[in-house]
Amino acid sequence: MQDELTDRIADTEVYRRAVGHFRKSGITLPTFGQLIDPTRLDKDLRTAVEAVDADEPAPLNLFRVHWFNDAERKSIAAVPGHVVLPSALTGVAARIIVAIGSRFPMIHAHKVLAAYACLAPRIVTGRFDPTSQRAVWPSTGNYCRGGVAISRILGCRGLAILPEGMSRERFDWLEAWVADKSDIHRTPGSESNVKEIYDACNALAKDPDNVILNQFAEFGNYIVHRAVTGPALEKIVDAVRGDTAWNARAFVAASGSAGTLAAGDYLKERHGTAIAVVEAAECPTLLLNGYGEHNIQGIGDKHVPLIHNVLNTDYVIGVSDRSTDALNVLFNTTAGRAFLARRKGLPAPEIDKLSCLGLSGIANVIAAIKLARYMQLGAEEAVITVATDDATLYRTELEKSEAELAGGPIDEVDAAEIFGRHLAAITTDNLIETTRRDRERMFNLGYYTWVEQQNVSLADFDRRRDQAFWDDLMRMVPAWDRLIERFNAETSGNM
Repeated sequence: MQDELTDRIADTEVYRRAVGHFRKSGITLPTFGQLIDPTRLDKDLRTAVEAVDADEPAPLNLFRVHWFNDAERKSIAAVPGHVVLPSALTGVAARIIVAIGSRFPMIHAHKVLAAYACLAPRIVTGRFDPTSQRAVWPSTGNYCRGGVAISRILGCRGLAILPEGMSRERFDWLEAWVADKSDIHRTPGSESNVKEIYDACNALAKDPDNVILNQFAEFGNYIVHRAVTGPALEKIVDAVRGDTAWNARAFVAASGSAGTLAAGDYLKERHGTAIAVVEAAECPTLLLNGYGEHNIQGIGDKHVPLIHNVLNTDYVIGVSDRSTDALNVLFNTTAGRAFLARRKGLPAPEIDKLSCLGLSGIANVIAAIKLARYMQLGAEEAVITVATDDATLYRTELEKSEAELAGGPIDEVDAAEIFGRHLAAITTDNLIETTRRDRERMFNLGYYTWVEQQNVSLADFDRRRDQAFWDDLMRMVPAWDRLIERFNAETSGNM
């Protein structure tokens, strides 16, 4: 842990090889400050970035790894992309605000931000040699895609590890981006089989040329979301609120690697915003120390991530994958959209925006509705959440769900049943407002993964109990930015 959180060059020879590699390729790394506020980019750089296709493996796309990409993913927007869901859909008076993750470059998901934050500090501190080492990206789908994209841009080898049961679209993307198809490591099981991913990592780590960037344990993942995603969500809330006095009462995000939840720490510190963690009801790890299997792809479970600031959690909310699968069908089929237009009066532009919700985004929305009901929030209050990816990653999952629901394409009667069962009938089941004892229980549960299985020292594990530990992590942002600026100066020959 201490090695990761360094602001010093650990290996001068590795550092020099990285400088030479980047000098030869002409790659410049963005600072975290530039990702927090991309308007800081100079005019010439912004013009150059706009000329590059957002889905190409172009080094300039590193400067698009932020929340402020516009709808065309070309220019910088004044406010990060977001959707305010109508009450006719949610059934609650409170505003449900969703930040759109699909505007990020290359992978159409915000996990590329976490991937950059985990690898860039290693490069500028001489802890990763892009000329010889391979970056290993364990994931349930989006983080490993982000890692492969970042690796390819930086001219190094990226290996993806993900369960074999993930969506076909994830594997299609990976096969198009990896240097060799052998760089895709399929582990047994599905979304719920995270330990199998760790086992694969431990086997690969025996080769010193493989560097494991485990998003569940990399504090760069926590740091970047608290530093970058938190202020972006704050900007969205400010824009929606306008001149009124209300603020977002809660931030909702699925557990997953717990990186995105760090944005909640930022919002709580600044505005007193409550933090709600979402998990699958079929695998109620935080709710009940439970286990199981589910299809809310991208959220992980059956363990507590090392980078989850559990003791700062206010609510835990369970959401069923039956609901996320069904609402994916409702939001993205002709019959489902026709029902929303004709029977619920949603205008076409509002319906079109629903395609920005992938399965985990739908889970977050359901949880936000549950929490709004539980907190009895009114029209001048809001819950903010995120959609990590969009519906394009789940077309094959949609076909499976349609077949299960209706034996084939649904009609409007099926759509009405889905709406009634999975939206209108949302209650506050599988929701706890955490006590101190609840938080301690969840924290202690992580011991079995990290200390007993993954060899984290007990001292490193326990120091995470103190909120001061998490606050102190943020000193790395200016430290890493100084290192990135120095690295860029050296690679450009300005030192």
